[in-house]
Amino acid sequence: MFWDQITSPQLDQVDRNTPVIFPISATEQHGAHLPLATDRMIGQHFCSILNNEMEDRVLILPMLGIGCSEHHKDFCGSLSLEHVHFMHQLTDIANCIVHYGFKNILVLNSHGGNQAIGQTFIESFGYRNPGVRIALATWWKIALRELIELNESGPRGAGHAGELETSLMLLIAPELVHLDQIKPKSNIPTFDWAEGDMLYGADASLYRTMKEMTGEGVFGDASHASKEKGQQITKVVVNKLLKMITDLST
Repeated sequence: MFWDQITSPQLDQVDRNTPVIFPISATEQHGAHLPLATDRMIGQHFCSILNNEMEDRVLILPMLGIGCSEHHKDFCGSLSLEHVHFMHQLTDIANCIVHYGFKNILVLNSHGGNQAIGQTFIESFGYRNPGVRIALATWWKIALRELIELNESGPRGAGHAGELETSLMLLIAPELVHLDQIKPKSNIPTFDWAEGDMLYGADASLYRTMKEMTGEGVFGDASHASKEKGQQITKVVVNKLLKMITDLST
């Protein structure tokens, strides 16, 4: 069930053990071949499938479509909230969920820049609400083993606007993918210990803006993307999410 597509009395009749999905994303540049809405559309894609699969056994909040994207602002169109403001938004919305008696919350994240503040949020909120179970799931993190097996571009190929995100967008909205604008991988190297992507994490975090990571706004290799791979990614991620949501409801 989508939280905002039922009436207030209908919502009040929902079992308070029903897990609530709180989707968060971003509006930011994804190179010349993917739209600014990529992260939001990927998150909504997963939410739509979960809604179809689980029907009245899950509640899905409206998507929070702007996140922490300051590191993308060298590229036109990227929108961002300061971390403290994003934290306040997450907290205010979660307070509303708990106010109505719901106590199982899954924050579903589809943007890398939200991960650190998302973790801080669930630790802070969880501590202050001991009767609430709250978890953070970043879609590519929960299915790492399976996604590594699907990955053809290798380490540092499945990064921002790379193989994985482009495959999903070829499935979700192929008309918005500009295949003729896909360029060879243009990652700008740095220290070995700071190299990583969505699947292969770095040993330590080194702050760099996206412009410092890649002049094209794409970190990775989108040339291996396909609609079929988007279907495979969807299947493994949704299966992981279904398991998490089922666990939260027990």
